[in-house]
Amino acid sequence: MRLGVYGGTFNPMHAGHVHILREMIRRLSLDRVLVIPANVPPHKQAEDLADGAHRLAMCRLAAEEVREAPVEVSDLELQRTGPSYTADTLEELHRRYPEDKLFLLMGEDMFLTVEHWVRAREIMSLCTLCACPRSDSMEALRAKKRQLEAEFSARCVLEDVPYHPASSTEIRARLRAGEPLTGLAPAKVEAYIRAHGLYMGKEKP
Repeated sequence: MRLGVYGGTFNPMHAGHVHILREMIRRLSLDRVLVIPANVPPHKQAEDLADGAHRLAMCRLAAEEVREAPVEVSDLELQRTGPSYTADTLEELHRRYPEDKLFLLMGEDMFLTVEHWVRAREIMSLCTLCACPRSDSMEALRAKKRQLEAEFSARCVLEDVPYHPASSTEIRARLRAGEPLTGLAPAKVEAYIRAHGLYMGKEKP
């Protein structure tokens, strides 16, 4: 089985994430996908980080938008303490699903720095790295693909998925400013955010 693995802070999961999921499922012929919110993201500073239970719930609501293949939202990383290292997650998934081929889905920023991740060589031995651009140019991704294949014997797939401009940072800024989220998040995710007062300084349990 071809199993997609899509990790991230998802603070919150937005329309851009859903767009990538749908496109990558189709382009990579994935049989199913695991969406895995991070407990503590090791690669970037998380601003206004919502509680893990809220992020998990929002991911589940966003996943309802994807019908191209089954999408399961996993609390695997939320159950672990400390930083959420991708190598640990892939090791666990390999134990759970030894017959599956793992496809790690990521955006441009992550792909361009993946060799600096904790136990990067192990990551590349356990999965195929699957990246899409955040700009009109694929050249930086192609150069990195050549480097990773040469230095790490990595398996890499690049897909020129049209960029969707939604971002979690913009969503949080709009919420603080009292502005609408038109087109940036699935309707159920926006309703959940407003019902629980997330990112507006009035979070409810």
